[in-house]
Amino acid sequence: MPSYRPGRSPMTPVHAEPSDPASTFVGRDADLAALSDALERARGGETAVMLIGGEAGVGKTRLCEEFGARAAGDGVQLLTGQCLELGEEGLPFAPFAAVLREVLRRGGTPLFAGHEREFGVLLPELGHPGESEASRGYLFDLVAGLFARLAAERPLVLLIEDLHWADRSTRDLIAFLIRSARAARVLLICTYRSDELHRGHPLRSYLAELDRVRGVERRELDRLDRDATARILTHLFGAEPTARAVDDIHGRAQGNPFFIEELAATGDPAGCAVIPETLRDLLLARVDRLPDAAQRLLRIASAGGTQVGHDLLVEAAELPTEQLEVALRAAIAAQLMVADPDGGYEFRHALVREAVHDDLLPGERARLHARYAAIIEAEASLVGSSRAPAEIAHHWFVAHDHPRALVTAYAAANAACKRYAYAEQSRLLERMLDLWEQVPDAPARLGMTHLDLLEEALGAVVAAGDYHRGVSLTRAALAEADQDAEPLRAARLLERRSHLLRTLGKGDGGEELERALELAMRCPPSVARVHLLADISGHLTKTKRERGLATAALVRAAAEDTTDPSAQVAATLALARIACRIDTVDAGIAEQRRAITMARAAGDLANLVKAILNYSDALFEIGDWAASARTAEEGMAEAKRAGISRSVGLYLISNTAEALIALGRWDEADARCADTARLDPVGNLGAHWSTLRAQLWLARGLPGADDAVAKALAFLGRPYLEDQLRLPLLELSVTAPRVRGDAGASLAAAHLAAADPRLGDYPRYDWPLAAAIAAAARDAADAGLAARVVSLTAGWPATYPPQQAYAAELRALLTGLAPVASRSPGTGVAFSPLASAGLPPHGFPGEPTGPAAKPGADPAAKPDGPADADPAAAPAAWRVAVAAWRRDGRPYNLGCALVNLAEAAAAAGEREAAGAALEEAAALAGALGATPLSVAAGTLARRLGLRGTVAGLSTAIAAPGVASLTDREREVLRLVAAGLSNARIAAELYISPKTASVHVSRIIAKLEVANRVEAAAVAHRLGLLDRPGAAAG
Repeated sequence: MPSYRPGRSPMTPVHAEPSDPASTFVGRDADLAALSDALERARGGETAVMLIGGEAGVGKTRLCEEFGARAAGDGVQLLTGQCLELGEEGLPFAPFAAVLREVLRRGGTPLFAGHEREFGVLLPELGHPGESEASRGYLFDLVAGLFARLAAERPLVLLIEDLHWADRSTRDLIAFLIRSARAARVLLICTYRSDELHRGHPLRSYLAELDRVRGVERRELDRLDRDATARILTHLFGAEPTARAVDDIHGRAQGNPFFIEELAATGDPAGCAVIPETLRDLLLARVDRLPDAAQRLLRIASAGGTQVGHDLLVEAAELPTEQLEVALRAAIAAQLMVADPDGGYEFRHALVREAVHDDLLPGERARLHARYAAIIEAEASLVGSSRAPAEIAHHWFVAHDHPRALVTAYAAANAACKRYAYAEQSRLLERMLDLWEQVPDAPARLGMTHLDLLEEALGAVVAAGDYHRGVSLTRAALAEADQDAEPLRAARLLERRSHLLRTLGKGDGGEELERALELAMRCPPSVARVHLLADISGHLTKTKRERGLATAALVRAAAEDTTDPSAQVAATLALARIACRIDTVDAGIAEQRRAITMARAAGDLANLVKAILNYSDALFEIGDWAASARTAEEGMAEAKRAGISRSVGLYLISNTAEALIALGRWDEADARCADTARLDPVGNLGAHWSTLRAQLWLARGLPGADDAVAKALAFLGRPYLEDQLRLPLLELSVTAPRVRGDAGASLAAAHLAAADPRLGDYPRYDWPLAAAIAAAARDAADAGLAARVVSLTAGWPATYPPQQAYAAELRALLTGLAPVASRSPGTGVAFSPLASAGLPPHGFPGEPTGPAAKPGADPAAKPDGPADADPAAAPAAWRVAVAAWRRDGRPYNLGCALVNLAEAAAAAGEREAAGAALEEAAALAGALGATPLSVAAGTLARRLGLRGTVAGLSTAIAAPGVASLTDREREVLRLVAAGLSNARIAAELYISPKTASVHVSRIIAKLEVANRVEAAAVAHRLGLLDRPGAAAG
């Protein structure tokens, strides 16, 4: 059956299940839930009325369309009528005529119970009422009776759209229906445009009266937020738009869905530079209906911006007070402007201002902006001292007064820099670069050279996170710089270029960095030289450890020549980095704490953020997850204050997410990854969070996990990737195929990873990768690869709990386990994307080795293969691993180790121990929402014959109740299996949390399982996630 838009057809037939509504319908979760709750009240015989207001284009019809589609899927009747734009003297009862026409079409005259002539007043097709026309009260009673009869069969939703155009008779009939006792099992929904309700509009008092009636609820639809705008644009473009495009369109459309769609109609995911002509005409239509004086005032106000203060507008308009007020009242009455709480005026929509401003004549536009600039220069308080520099620069620029625009742009850029508003500063400095050639005496006016300006612009764009532009600016600046005359300046530019090339993945920047160091060594002592050497040392530490160490010594020596606090902070940071790399992390932590204290005392925000970042890294490495998360969160706040959220701040967000994943706070971690995505990181800045999100989604078994993995692994194809980014990606390349059951691809990736020459330089990243390789070797019974892992890890440190846990797990993997290929899919660690494994057979300091450690055995001896003949060795090794993961504190890794322990214990005849391990693993999986882990535990329990004996495990092998699940319950089950809470399920399906809870309870009862984790396991095992409408077999 075809689908029609409600409001455009009187009775709307719809599909029971709209296709992928979440991708096209966003931001109205609470409103849709409220409508669902109102429908439930109507089903119960209560009066239920929803009055939905909102400005034109905000999505009232779309909301009703979505609700109607879902209601029809639940067997609800939907009748829709629309009021016509004919005013108070228009056609009476117009929406009800449309409704009755559809009732007649569907059910014929019998539905009118012999009262066709009386209903002819509303619908002439039914007959003429004749001389003895029924009273209006009787007619209203007949209408109420008709709806009651319809609702007796199935609940009825009656939708009346555009109530702001309703005639008096229509409003009276609606009021009667609301108060009629026979409205039971009827949900009445009325929509209206709130921006049409001028002061004298009759609907104002009408709505106020209805608000006092029991069962009536009024909701105003707000504009959409930025995230909702991004989701709409992604759907419309068919690809994820850039963050800048989202910001641009959201800022101009201000969350109005209609405007968003119109601006996106150009089909350009990079943004829409101009308003489409059709939208411009629509926006200006209401302006054109205003008196001439009001139109002129709007043109003047448009040059002042979306918001303009009263006193500023008075100065700019140059109108007598009375004329100004009359014009303002007309604009406000037309809902084009509103009075703001600060005593000024604001265009109701930014796009209206933009359209009016674009409609100005060129000379008129220049004259108005020049006037605004002169007024604000004379009295900055009219806009506020903080805004004045930027306002003045903007107005002179639009007025095409290039000399004044250049000078004032520099003043505004300096003001922005003092507020750490680097994005604004970079835009102003870029404008200056554009204006430079048009002002012949620019150096004299500004007191700076073109190279000075390039350097300032470079610093601003890098701080703002625009690294691509930074590369272009370094190229231009180096072309102008004299390396012999100014070696320090040239060295700084080369260091910047090296950093940008590495970050963007365009190269390692090694040549530029070596040349920068060479030039720096020729420079006399200075604070700037200390900072430069510290930065060079930091970069070299990541690629050439010995060179980094030597340069750090130079930093220490250079810092001794100055007492400048910021130079001391830079030197301490450099030494802390070296300590973490060549000494112990504990030693580095002490230096990092000192650097943080020194940076705070010096007020050095930039180095403070760097120090906090390094400190959170070190805390993660030693396994203090909670402290790492807290520290990174603190750093995020400081990065925001310093205006560097899009550069160093990105690493801090990722650090926070990584620590939250370790703690098992996965919802929060996922939200942090989403925060990073919204910042649209460039180049390799996106590698860390992309890896984290892929790992997290794999662990949760989310439908988008494969896409997330593909997006992350694409970074491995870049020309350059730092080791701390590349090694986790290599781990992901091994574990992701194992999750999909592709042991061959996993083994191939493991061989490539094991051959990586940099493996062994970063313990934090080396251990997880080595463990992943070991697991792949165990899966394929690849003795050669297993021996390679043992050899690689023989000299690695296992000082801290995370290293010790991976060490113990690696040993367990290579002890006494049969190849996974001979076992049931989904058991063992094949499902473990976060926890890989780790260590050589000699264990680690202070850890018991168990029966597997044979007296006199050579700890470095290469095993013949991944299996051991002693059946008691494997459970002992896995008990050591489980104990290590308990100390480490990561619940997911512990759960994975417990499943492995259960399998090893069962193989050794320790049935009770296996059951206990599986019970704890299932509990951890349930708490985390780790569906694949839960499935693995349940599958192993059934294979071992532990069905029904272990709490928390699925008991439904055949799952006979699956066949009885309704379509809606299957949809809910898919979301349960994806790890969503009742509240999130409610948001996804636009129902109330209470309704979602009822669905989940019914699903659990039908599947004969104990909880939602077991239900999710059934869904995975039977393939319900891949077959939305399939019946279970």
